[in-house]
Amino acid sequence: LEARYDLLGLVYESPEMQSVVSLAAHVAPSEAPVLILGPNGSGKEKLAEIVHANSRRRAQPFIKVNAGGLPDELLEAELFGAEPGAFTGATKLRIGRFEAAHGGTIFLDEIGNLSLAGQAKILRVLQTGDFERLGSSQARRVDVRVISATNVDLRRAIAEGRFREDLYFRLNVIELELKPLVERPADILPLAAHFLE
Repeated sequence: LEARYDLLGLVYESPEMQSVVSLAAHVAPSEAPVLILGPNGSGKEKLAEIVHANSRRRAQPFIKVNAGGLPDELLEAELFGAEPGAFTGATKLRIGRFEAAHGGTIFLDEIGNLSLAGQAKILRVLQTGDFERLGSSQARRVDVRVISATNVDLRRAIAEGRFREDLYFRLNVIELELKPLVERPADILPLAAHFLE
């Protein structure tokens, strides 16, 4: 696999990881959104980087956003940017993460922790490719591939009304699921040796 794809130095031996990494590398050239599921620390961000590194967009930006860690009052400015004077203290133009990722890939981490209001804002840009900077009425178009990740059971969150089903289907065109390390013990010794070195 490493002879054909850039695995960015990922260390593993387990058949479980071989299966998911192989799938990630094979789907990388497509433009389809990817949803990566797995517990904290299982390597979701690294897998997202591998998808980007083997995509047609690899020479373009890879922008990471901790979507679940953004409070609603900062979300719009962070994701879509802000014009000078859009809010108190906004003295210069701020380019948002989607605009910064134009032509490349945006990685929305912890998407399952995003508020319903935040989910609606992301859904709109995914549906149309258009967004407006805070304080502006001018629509801007962005071309990005979206990779998202979460440790939340999104199907349960949908059933409980905490996650939008329409957003889930936009994000989950290709699903990659990482097992926790406890379920892939063959990776423990290679990882330990790597970190010791």
